[in-house]
Amino acid sequence: MADKIRVRYAPSPTGHLHIGNARTALFNWLFARHYNGTFVIRIEDTDATRNIADGEASQMDNLAWLGLDWDESPDKPGEYGPYRQSERSVEGMYQPYIDDLLARGVAYKSYKTSEQLKAEREAQQAAKQAPHYVYEYEGMTQEEREAKYAEFEAQGLKPVVRIRVPEDKVYAWDDMVKGHIEIGAKEIGGDWVIQKADGMPTYNFAVVIDDHLMEISHVLRGDDHVSNTPKQMMVYDAFGWELPKFGHMALIINAATGKKLSKRDNNLLQFMEQYRELGYLPEALDNFIGLLGWSPKGEDEIFSLEQFREMFDEKRLSKANAKFDQKKLEWISNQWIRRDKDRVMPLLFDEIVGAGLISLDEAQKRDDWLRQVIEVAGVDGIFHTSQIVDLVREPFFQLGDITEDMVPYLTSEAGQKVLPAWQQAYENLAVDASADEYMAAIRQIQSDLDIKGRELWNPIRIVTTHQIQGPNLPEMLTLLDRQKVLDTMAGVMDKYLK
Repeated sequence: MADKIRVRYAPSPTGHLHIGNARTALFNWLFARHYNGTFVIRIEDTDATRNIADGEASQMDNLAWLGLDWDESPDKPGEYGPYRQSERSVEGMYQPYIDDLLARGVAYKSYKTSEQLKAEREAQQAAKQAPHYVYEYEGMTQEEREAKYAEFEAQGLKPVVRIRVPEDKVYAWDDMVKGHIEIGAKEIGGDWVIQKADGMPTYNFAVVIDDHLMEISHVLRGDDHVSNTPKQMMVYDAFGWELPKFGHMALIINAATGKKLSKRDNNLLQFMEQYRELGYLPEALDNFIGLLGWSPKGEDEIFSLEQFREMFDEKRLSKANAKFDQKKLEWISNQWIRRDKDRVMPLLFDEIVGAGLISLDEAQKRDDWLRQVIEVAGVDGIFHTSQIVDLVREPFFQLGDITEDMVPYLTSEAGQKVLPAWQQAYENLAVDASADEYMAAIRQIQSDLDIKGRELWNPIRIVTTHQIQGPNLPEMLTLLDRQKVLDTMAGVMDKYLK
């Protein structure tokens, strides 16, 4: 392990925080915190055409919501700044390195137009060749290349800068996750661009300069970056710099389809904003994400962020694809809601108030009643807080309609006997009757009329709540307003009792 652990999470502000990026951030944070290292956030915003206005804010806000803190970032600058690539470029931090490679002949200016590049690709396809860049200065001296540069400049062409790829080089490294990897230079696709025509450095070049200058010791990122690593190693080699330790985490796949997780897959929620809006707990997301491609010792699966930090071991990062299982996320989230309902209860209150079912003032006055309603309505079965609204809406705040499938229970021979018996029993019970007393009254009707099962319970439920299914009826009855129940029963009896 390096003497000084410095890791970074380096998102592009081209979208909101995706679950894959959240995993990268989480594992880098765990690695840094476990080893008392430094966690850096660097914004890689050199592709201005793809950046969105609130992309950076979404990243930072959602990382904070997940409980991750950082030591250096654009909003917490340290001695290695700036922490946005665009600002580093404006300050000219990349240009000296590009100029150095040009002066040494390791890189060169390329003036090929998009039309020329397209024609080359088509010719390679026709010849059944792998796509690759064709070096246009083959056999020329440095002076001859410079003369060509001047000729192209006179034509008004703007160059990109490409780095020369050594033909027979094999790039090998011992990956923290995947083990030993070797990729030949011929697989890179030829000389690649390190500086675009607008002067901005490309990702694979800028990331190396930044990681070196920021003294990043370990680069832990997704499996999709494996193909970038040889290009980045090429830049390290060009300057004679020491490589960081690379680690490429397993792909995240959709457990239902077995395919790589795609941002275009609308069947899965994949962005932190979506989970926050629904009312998932950040602890649940941390817990779920922390198990995507990493396994703890033992059989337990519910862990806090602090527990993850204490037991984190990069050797337990999995080579196998990580399965995004929505059902498992829901189960984990439900466990977190159930384990700390006192903390969750205010969030549930907020959901109910926000839905307009009750005013904030009334909710505060009827705090104990609302807590009981939430419990009876089935809080133990939810996995995000917004689900509570539909659970409590009927019959505690509103009554639904009596539907066609309910009517036969009211008009049947059994229903016609149960309705008046239940109305009488309810009127005879005390205002503060307990759930046991309500149950005893229903059991007495069952005994008196010799009617049981759905023929007994459904008429009672419908006449009282306009529902066939719902929470435990005796418990629910202790929470419903007595006068409203009497009025509800009277309305049903007037319409359906013959």
